[in-house]
Amino acid sequence: MSIFLESLISGWQALLEYLSAHVLTCLVPAFFIAGAIAVFVSKGAILKYFGPKANKWLAYSVASVSGAILAVCSCTILPLFAGIRKRGAGLGPAIAFLYSGPAINILAIVYSARLLGYDLGIARAIGAIAFSVIIGLIMALIWIKEERQKLEANDNIFKTFEKETYKKPAWISVIFFLSLIGILVFGAGKKWIYAGISLCILILVLIFSFKKPELKDWMKETGKLALQIFPILLAGVFIAGIIKYFLPQSIVEHWVGGNSIRANFIASVFGALMYFSTLTEVPIIKAFMELGMGKGPALTLLLAGPALSLPNMIVIGRIMGAKKTLAYVLLVIIMATFTGMFFGHFFG
Repeated sequence: MSIFLESLISGWQALLEYLSAHVLTCLVPAFFIAGAIAVFVSKGAILKYFGPKANKWLAYSVASVSGAILAVCSCTILPLFAGIRKRGAGLGPAIAFLYSGPAINILAIVYSARLLGYDLGIARAIGAIAFSVIIGLIMALIWIKEERQKLEANDNIFKTFEKETYKKPAWISVIFFLSLIGILVFGAGKKWIYAGISLCILILVLIFSFKKPELKDWMKETGKLALQIFPILLAGVFIAGIIKYFLPQSIVEHWVGGNSIRANFIASVFGALMYFSTLTEVPIIKAFMELGMGKGPALTLLLAGPALSLPNMIVIGRIMGAKKTLAYVLLVIIMATFTGMFFGHFFG
């Protein structure tokens, strides 16, 4: 009975930590950005850069480095992913965006290099970009027929969406979205002065350039996304906290020493299941390495952990279905496992 209660307490503590540390500065701004994408970004713009007809070099290049701008975790990226997918983004570029968002943010890469060594930091950056493109291409290839049907549907409803989208001068849109991104990035980094400046700019733009119906539709879309994703996200964080209770650090350390396929696979699965908020994976992995974790499993965990989590999987499943989610998760786990083995063999 005491074990059951302690596991529930662990889940509750994980939930409280998530609510206190990430919701206000990360998730709330992300929902507002996603709502803004759904309302103010034209379907034509999404189709131009991320859609099935988009230039693949451009689409995957932009998607694969998106995390360098958005310093977000595996859960914060979800409403943004849902927003661009809803507006017509192709499966491949959308998946590349979904992976790269939490995997390659500048803060995490620099922190990894400083704390874990430049070899791991550089390998993480290269691996994250390569993973996002390769996984996106594979997913698009697997569901190529469905994407073609979606392309035809997009062509049929394109004009309808264009009429529904509010038109703004380009410079207004740029300032609007940059201020929202500024609030997200600087808030997550606890740079309150810059976050406050971004908020002031946003308020001025809204006062002078937006009308009440536009703001009403923005709030409506933001609320809809929050209601769709947030409850499931909280449940997933709670469950992850319970799992963490039954997977103590000593057991994980025992199984991820060396550079065997077993060690890398376990590190990959462990990283995929556990929730790591932005940057927290780095000191955790450093502690594991000091207790015997090999460099290969460390890179594996860096590549699988930030991009996936149990809450992340649950919500992705609701957004794009169980089959696509399973394929995405398996691709991340398998690629992370063998990349970690390769790195550990040459640099371990």
